[in-house]
Amino acid sequence: MERVNQEQSSELLEAEARIWNLVFNHINSMSLKCATELGIPDVIHKHGGHMTLTELLDALPGVDKTKADCVYRLMQILVHSGFFVLEKIDSSSNYEEGYSLTSASRLLVGDHPFSMKPFVLCQLDPILTEPWQQLGRWFQNTEEHTAFQTANNGMSFWEQKERNPRFSHLFDQSMASDSPMVADVIT
Repeated sequence: MERVNQEQSSELLEAEARIWNLVFNHINSMSLKCATELGIPDVIHKHGGHMTLTELLDALPGVDKTKADCVYRLMQILVHSGFFVLEKIDSSSNYEEGYSLTSASRLLVGDHPFSMKPFVLCQLDPILTEPWQQLGRWFQNTEEHTAFQTANNGMSFWEQKERNPRFSHLFDQSMASDSPMVADVIT
């Protein structure tokens, strides 16, 4: 194998890091989707804006307590990506680490006037993410479908919306949730 000099080595490491970043970037959006589905921003908000991991686990409906380590890792990803803050909180005269909301995670609280919760759930739904998985296949086929149609058995977006009540409702909620903030910012 060819040896590389210091400059080439540095360049190769930088290139590898760029590839790793792109390959694993989906982890942030899927972690955000998971937190939104579990209602973590809502739970923290209803608890006063900050919670320890133990309090969070106790308050999350339907989450298996044996998965505490996994919830911890999920929260670490979300802290690293700026959706929550890990800070010392006063809990019964003991200082423990707890999770607090950021301006981004506040927008995922369901009753926030500009809640983006439906938007996140819609945009990260498999119906909208699967076309990205099929993009290579779409480029290689000779049919006049879109990538969306390739991923959805030939159905267009609007056909899918018409035939799938769950997705239709999710999409409508998404558009309705995004409109007030856009209108408020524009006016």
